[in-house]
Amino acid sequence: MEGRIFGIETEYGCLTTGIDSNLNPEQISQKVKDHIFLSQKYGILDMHYRGRDEPPGNGGFLFNGGRLYMDLGHVEYATPECTGLFDLVALDQAGDLLVQTALDQIDPTAETSFIKNNVDHYTGATFGCHENYLVKREVPFSQVVLPAMLPFFVTRQIFAGAGRVGTHIDPYEGEDTGLERADYQISQRADHIVTEVYQWIQFSRAIINSRDEPLADWNQFRRLHLLIGDSNMSQYATALKVGTTSIVIKLLEEGIIPDISLADAVVSTRQISRDTSCRSEILLENGNYTTALDIQRSYLELSERHLRGIDRESDWVLDEWRFVLDGLTHDLNSLVDRIDWIAKKKLIERFMEAESLDWNDPWLKSLDLEYHNLNKSRGLYFDLLEHGRMKRIIDEKYIARSLEIPPLNTRAAARSRIMYGLNQQRSRYAIDWDSVYVEGDYHVNLDDPFLVYEKIADDFVAECLRGRHLEAFEDHWEALTESEKDKMDSTQYEIEHKWLRKESELIEKRIVIEDEMSRQRKELCYYNQDFQPDLWKVVEVKYRNQLEEIDWLLSDLNVKKNNELSLKGKK
Repeated sequence: MEGRIFGIETEYGCLTTGIDSNLNPEQISQKVKDHIFLSQKYGILDMHYRGRDEPPGNGGFLFNGGRLYMDLGHVEYATPECTGLFDLVALDQAGDLLVQTALDQIDPTAETSFIKNNVDHYTGATFGCHENYLVKREVPFSQVVLPAMLPFFVTRQIFAGAGRVGTHIDPYEGEDTGLERADYQISQRADHIVTEVYQWIQFSRAIINSRDEPLADWNQFRRLHLLIGDSNMSQYATALKVGTTSIVIKLLEEGIIPDISLADAVVSTRQISRDTSCRSEILLENGNYTTALDIQRSYLELSERHLRGIDRESDWVLDEWRFVLDGLTHDLNSLVDRIDWIAKKKLIERFMEAESLDWNDPWLKSLDLEYHNLNKSRGLYFDLLEHGRMKRIIDEKYIARSLEIPPLNTRAAARSRIMYGLNQQRSRYAIDWDSVYVEGDYHVNLDDPFLVYEKIADDFVAECLRGRHLEAFEDHWEALTESEKDKMDSTQYEIEHKWLRKESELIEKRIVIEDEMSRQRKELCYYNQDFQPDLWKVVEVKYRNQLEEIDWLLSDLNVKKNNELSLKGKK
């Protein structure tokens, strides 16, 4: 979508059911993280502290531009910066594939599952799905963005909710919330949201996190960090929730402000979640009542009026937005292949009918979790998908491609290019979303997420690989006075100079190979819609072998240099 950067962070729950397992969920998650970086080599680990709770090795950036790390005992995956909805969906599901494949390879017989949902029925633990959107700094955030977005986020769950069995009662709130229990809810997060806006993520879960951390140029951007969203299995639902949100942000940036205010956003969130008819009347600040459907239609109509035709993806979102709202109004069954909460509810109801169960049966909570199981042989969503009962908007090749290939049109491509270069050397580095530091005083800024930094990234990799050893050695010699040179051992200088020249020649060859490898990746991966992962693997092996040969020659060269210097010393 034009002019918008967005991404998704997903926290994965880990369930262990095998009685023979000696590992708890946190230990399994650690092993999966290590396997992804150290065995599968899908990225490079952090070598520095990112915070008190993120020591070296806690996580790292991936070659697809994303990031994977441990967060409070569970695996978290963040997609790279995207401007395209379908890129985002592919990269989001690439994270699912990444962690599940690693788990399968560690122990294919283990009774362990990664669950892509937001609540553990048995422990009360919650897992976040955080959306991120860059907003223009010039738009008043507190005065415009927050008030205008809250009604949209509260009601968006009617098509973005993942569905859940039962109700969560906060022990600190008790039963006196003014809301009845529900057998089935639209949203998993609704019962766990306690305030509208809050700065910190771990405490007082809010609809919107207000921490000002753009991870980009502070003068141009602000990041909208959203906490209320559910983790979607449906490709369609993921695209629609991010697409509609991006469009509403665009409205606000254009100065078009919907005149809607809720009396209590938190209460409305829970009220809407409990009403699967989507017709519950919620109280507005002006004392009137309306429905979630009516609020969503008001945002849609404004968007249709002002933003129709700006780009193809936005038009797709507007068309599907209207289709979904019409389906929620007239026929929920028309959306059973697109919206998670509807698909899961229908699946559970069929099971209840077949087994003569009611909503109080604990079996249903287990069934609820299995809808989100990332193991394709056990996950109920994947069973629906395989039998054509869930709508695909991207294919498996697109997802496989996104395991290693970043979006072409954002800075993620540059970060990936630099990481491939750093992976071939032994220098210490510090990688972040908007910058890369390498020992030896090498640094590159990537503070505009819309730029690909292609030449800058290539030049930076070449500079880091080349180093300045030979140049510095020669400059040092030239800076010496004649009397100082007379005191130096010229033979030792000549030996070291000879081997440094040879080293520089080999490094130059390495740079040429790196550049050619980068060009081939772009041709095979970036620009090829019918991407063949196996074909890239064959090409990659060729270049890896060449790089390994140069590494061996560099190592051998260093041995020969030391031997010659040692013999000279003995003489």
